[in-house]
Amino acid sequence: QVQLMESGGGLVQPGGSLRLSCAASGNMFGIYTMGWSRQAPGKQRDLVATFSRGGGVSYGDSVKGRFFISRDNPKNTVYLQMNSLKPEDAAVYYCHGIVFSSDSTSRTCWGQGTQVTVSS
Repeated sequence: QVQLMESGGGLVQPGGSLRLSCAASGNMFGIYTMGWSRQAPGKQRDLVATFSRGGGVSYGDSVKGRFFISRDNPKNTVYLQMNSLKPEDAAVYYCHGIVFSSDSTSRTCWGQGTQVTVSS
């Protein structure tokens, strides 16, 4: 079983910064295209940032220039540095990735989410 465990969420004032972490663990051959999505109450889940299979990075339009994704491959960990936070960034942030098993099958796995609240 594979687990994606997020951490680093919390309450921050507008203009502040937070750094989210997500570590993948469990029985897997590897995990790829890790990224972050978010969902605010009453809204759909939107992509925030993700690595592509080719190693490139994609960001949602609303976070470009403020959020930055990075990764530590040996640790199967992905990070999201969030700067200049706005109230509209408040949401539950979910980590995700495509997990490959030793039998060459793959599936998308999601973490349980971490709450980010932006408020003064």
